[in-house]
Amino acid sequence: MTNDKTWLQRWDERYSAAEYAFGEEPNVFLREQLSLIQPSKILFAAEGEGRNAIFAAKSGWDVSAFDISIQGKHKADTLAARHGVSIDYRIGELPELNYLAGEFDAIALIYAHFPAHIKSAYHQLLSTYLKPGGLLILEAFAKNHLEYVLQNEKIGGPRDLASLFSADELLTDFAGYDILQLTEQEVELSEGLYHNGKGWVIRFVGRKLLY
Repeated sequence: MTNDKTWLQRWDERYSAAEYAFGEEPNVFLREQLSLIQPSKILFAAEGEGRNAIFAAKSGWDVSAFDISIQGKHKADTLAARHGVSIDYRIGELPELNYLAGEFDAIALIYAHFPAHIKSAYHQLLSTYLKPGGLLILEAFAKNHLEYVLQNEKIGGPRDLASLFSADELLTDFAGYDILQLTEQEVELSEGLYHNGKGWVIRFVGRKLLY
C-alpha cells in the first residue's frame, strides 16, 4: 500500500479542476496498439480521468480501470456518459480491488507511475491478472526523462529517478513475457495541461507466456 495521504491529495487536487489534466484524447501509443488487437477484456491501471479507458470502450473493449482518486473517477464517469459507454472503475489500493488471476486479455499502463516503493510489487501483481497469451502495453517516462523535466516542467512526469523506468526494471518486473517491443525514445507530447513538449519515454509490449 502507498500509505501516503499526500500522494492521494495531490491527485484528487489535480483531478478536481474542470479541465481534464491530460486531455480527453487517448494516448497515441495506446491507440496504435489497440488498433492491432481484437477487442476483448482490458484493465487500465492508474487510469485517472479515463481518457484511455473510454477510448477503448468506444472501440468495443470490455473495460475495467482503477485509481486511488475519487475525483479522477468522477471525471471518468462524466466522460463515459458523454460518449455513451460504461466502464468498471474501482477506487483504492490495487491489492484490495478483488481482481482475479487471469481475468484480463490485456492490461494497459499509460504513465502509471506508482510510488517507487510499491512500483515493482504492483507490476508483478498486475501480471497475475493477465491471462496466459495476454498482452501488456506500457508507456511511461524513462530514467533519461529527468533531464527533460528539469528543462521544461510543462512536460510533466516524476522528478526522482526511482519513479522513472528502465528496461532492466521492466524485464525483471514482467519476467515470463515474450517481448514484442521494448524501446526508449524522445517524443513530443500534447496531452492536456500537464504533458506538453519533448520527453523521453519507454514503450513496452509483451505477451505473457503460456507456461
